[in-house]
Amino acid sequence: QVQLAESGGGLVQAGGSLRLSCVASGRTLDNYGMGWFRQAPGKEREFVAAISRSGLITNYVDSVKGRFTISRDNPKNTVYLQMNSLKPEDTAVYYCAARAVGTSANPGAYGYWGQGTQVTVSS
Repeated sequence: QVQLAESGGGLVQAGGSLRLSCVASGRTLDNYGMGWFRQAPGKEREFVAAISRSGLITNYVDSVKGRFTISRDNPKNTVYLQMNSLKPEDTAVYYCAARAVGTSANPGAYGYWGQGTQVTVSS
């Protein structure tokens, strides 16, 4: 079983950047496809980005394409989400998630979740 811990959230002005990290423990990260999701107050949890176990395949929700980049460093057991050109509508709690086979944009397909990190973008 893998445990996930996110970090790197904070308060940033619109147009700024943040890099989120998700560190895995308990099992090596290369066993899992990884995803980043976000949830704003009063809204459903939303897919942001996903990356395959090898890191060769990535996909993004349209609203973050060209601004966010997901990457992974398997020897460091870490997945990253680089967020540039942040907008107030990016404000949410961001979660990383792991699944044993492939990747998915469906949060229900992931069996392991971190506790989340708050990202707040001011206008």
